[in-house]
Amino acid sequence: MSKFKEIISSDKPTLVDFYATWCGPCQQMGPIFDRLKTKMSSEVRVVKIDVDKNQELVSKFKIRSVPTIILFRKGEIIWKYSGTMDQRNLEQKIKDAI
Repeated sequence: MSKFKEIISSDKPTLVDFYATWCGPCQQMGPIFDRLKTKMSSEVRVVKIDVDKNQELVSKFKIRSVPTIILFRKGEIIWKYSGTMDQRNLEQKIKDAI
């Protein structure tokens, strides 16, 4: 938990994908996050959190469904979304938020 807090508290925005291995929509979003991680690495850090292994974070951030995407900057939530989204729209949301 302390390492997670350190990651999301940086000046560089952090996009967190709360996912589950058994979740079909999460599997659909996986390649999109991989491409974003490569394409936007200078602008945003991308982190994946398995909800089944991180119940404390799930509770803290009130994750009710997966996938849930949260964009943090300096420890604050600047954007939150539950569900799937295509890469173009997700990129635009990130750019608008940062």
